[in-house]
Amino acid sequence: MKKNLYIKSFSLLLLILFLTGCWSAHEIEELSLEVGIALDKGELSSTEEELEKQDELYPKKDNITVTFQTVNTKIASAGSKSGGSEQKAYFNISETSDSLFQIDNEISLRKGRPLTGYHLKVIIISEELLRMYSMGDLLDSYLRDNDIRPSCLVLISKNRASEVLESNENGEIPSFSLVNMVENKNISTKILPPMPLAKLTGIMKSESSFLLQNIIPASGEVKISGAAVIKGKSKKLIGFFNEKDLEGISWITGKEEGGLVKSYYGEKEKLIVYNIQSIKSNIIPHINGDDISFEVKVQTDGNLSEDWVTSEKSSNNKFLKEVEKIFETEIKQLIMNVVQKMQDDYQVEVAGFGNQLKIKYPEIWNEVKVDWDETFSKIPIKYNIDVTISNYGTFISYK
Repeated sequence: MKKNLYIKSFSLLLLILFLTGCWSAHEIEELSLEVGIALDKGELSSTEEELEKQDELYPKKDNITVTFQTVNTKIASAGSKSGGSEQKAYFNISETSDSLFQIDNEISLRKGRPLTGYHLKVIIISEELLRMYSMGDLLDSYLRDNDIRPSCLVLISKNRASEVLESNENGEIPSFSLVNMVENKNISTKILPPMPLAKLTGIMKSESSFLLQNIIPASGEVKISGAAVIKGKSKKLIGFFNEKDLEGISWITGKEEGGLVKSYYGEKEKLIVYNIQSIKSNIIPHINGDDISFEVKVQTDGNLSEDWVTSEKSSNNKFLKEVEKIFETEIKQLIMNVVQKMQDDYQVEVAGFGNQLKIKYPEIWNEVKVDWDETFSKIPIKYNIDVTISNYGTFISYK
């Protein structure tokens, strides 16, 4: 009996030990959760200028300004939208130097809680900075940091990147909103697939040119607007694609579903809108001796979601065939315009032509991959577009 009692007592003590919880745990209110980072050309904030006047700071050059966005844990833990508080749900703090790692350390001299990077969602880089420095140099310290998740997204802004981390809406945390906006890729052909650090590392290592989504701020709001073109060899920003250019990229890659194509019908240019349901795209390489060419085949199915043409024509088969041809021409023009920018304006290939050549003709690819951007700029491309309108909606005769 005594032996059983000892065993039970010992088991109870062990159970109590396991119920004590994690000794190193911290309450959320005690943490400084870093969720967004903005990288800009060096520009001292008013706070930094005041601090420098009062004391001689560490030796540095004011090359880069980093803005850190952290969660206002008091608001977040209380429920930011239920309390009616006018306080922002986030804090932004900036530091300027020439060392990104040193900037991170200097923040600890200005905040009571050290930054915690496990929950970092986005890194935004300004156009001005990325024309000065390579993407590899700017992201080096973050790629080395084990605290930062490889799923962190990378974005570009034509304006100062710090402005993207501002919001006028109570309870909103801009870094979280940016992630949600990028997830709308299945609604619009103007949104690129997300570019996390993990994917970006492989692209930079291959020295392939690529696109990064551009975000523009205005009056405390932001909008996705086109993309930055990054040269593979230099890893620097060389230009921008606008929204229509991204539509052309989406038609080439076929990765996006959803979105619309707008055009006009007849001499009076009556508005017609095609609602995309599916896109199937094939990039077909052709080899003839030493000559390379490509064919882009696109098949799409969708609805006539809006038309301002007379009601008598709206459900007429002949009319629908005419409209299909109009949309085929519109889509072909979108593709041709962005290919012209790739080949003539920037001399880069960012739409997957090289990947298809590598898959179908690996030996040829090995011969041209070193100077692929320049080689691609001289390659002829043909286009074959097939649009099918499978539905024109419920017809209501009131026009």
